[in-house]
Amino acid sequence: MSLSETAESSPAQQTLLRRRASVSARRRALGLVAASGALLVTIALSVMVGSHQLSPVDIWHALGSDGSTANAQIVLELRIPRTVAGLVVGVGLGVAGAVIQALTRNPLGDPGILGVDAGAALFVAVGVVLGAATPAQYLPFALFGAFIVTVLVALIGGAGRGAADPAQLTLAGVALSAVLTGIVTAMMLLDPITFNKLRGWNAGSFVERGYDVILPAAPFVAAGVVLALVSARSLNTMGLGDDLATSLGAHVMRTRAFSVIAVTLLAGGATAIAGPIAFVGLMVPHIARWIVGPDQRLILPYSMVIAPAVLLLSDVIGRVILWPSEVPVGIVTAFVGAPVLIALVRRSKASAL
Repeated sequence: MSLSETAESSPAQQTLLRRRASVSARRRALGLVAASGALLVTIALSVMVGSHQLSPVDIWHALGSDGSTANAQIVLELRIPRTVAGLVVGVGLGVAGAVIQALTRNPLGDPGILGVDAGAALFVAVGVVLGAATPAQYLPFALFGAFIVTVLVALIGGAGRGAADPAQLTLAGVALSAVLTGIVTAMMLLDPITFNKLRGWNAGSFVERGYDVILPAAPFVAAGVVLALVSARSLNTMGLGDDLATSLGAHVMRTRAFSVIAVTLLAGGATAIAGPIAFVGLMVPHIARWIVGPDQRLILPYSMVIAPAVLLLSDVIGRVILWPSEVPVGIVTAFVGAPVLIALVRRSKASAL
């Protein structure tokens, strides 16, 4: 191609690039609007739907009452706290999943890959032995267990050579999670009476999750969100490899440390509230990545909107599928998440990191 042909084609190429950028921007905007609308709808459904169905008029009257009526007690004391729990847990799991997939460069990564769920479950089991009997009493044990086990995974993955690489973190997390899960299962089988209440928490549920459980854990989730957003640009660069990221000015060890702390705070706080919930942190980042591409600066905010919507919808389904009984939300997310994930990972754009 001659210089004159190159010069003539350059404006056309620039026009094509501008059109592609415009289409991408519109797609991102529409995706955000759709996700925000879905979140609002699921919030409304979460307050309205249950063993006692409520209309929008009933909810409006309940919100304006003094709290003495039956509908007001259902809305103010049960439905709204449960919805807030779903929002906090959804944000924690969605952002944690996006960070861990970017950190380990593993499209099948989720918060459990660093042992957060297993660590929380083990220490909650210890708490039950020590007398903890309610979700509020499980909270400090779950948070402490998540912190301790995640740090232990980082140390094992690093093996004394500094920051662990993604493969080491993944292998260490999977191995330690398997061991701890086996220990918890053995404890529950040996003393089923003592650990009877732990079964409900271990299945992942929002039942009896009031503000006494939500408020102590919410600051941990909020701190994790801040750390994740601060690390988003560096996580983009680390996707190119540690050497190239360092040459481009990224602080690899600091970013990896911030990311591990963020995942611990996010998933630890979420698990402390509701127990281990699978698939949300795994599939939501794929949905966000399909809409906005591989930019973590966009994936993280989108995950903060999409994950609560998915989790609240799953909770609503769990309330009605065996009405008047309930199915724990952790079981519903497994059934909902598996086919969605299969559909998404078949799309190269969705699974590319």
